[in-house]
Amino acid sequence: MAVPKSKISTSRRGQRRSHDSLVSASHEECQECGELKRPHHVCGECGHYNGREVVDASASI
Repeated sequence: MAVPKSKISTSRRGQRRSHDSLVSASHEECQECGELKRPHHVCGECGHYNGREVVDASASI
């Protein structure tokens, strides 16, 4: 049976868990319409990416 030989200190336990926290998703403003969108993603409102229209936004309705 796997049983620890000695107690794991709170410091060592915290060091192991240091990368487990969640990070909130970042958002940026669309250059064309000003709506919030994810970075490096096509804008869901206007269909623009990197200053040009890549998706016809009127067809997605």
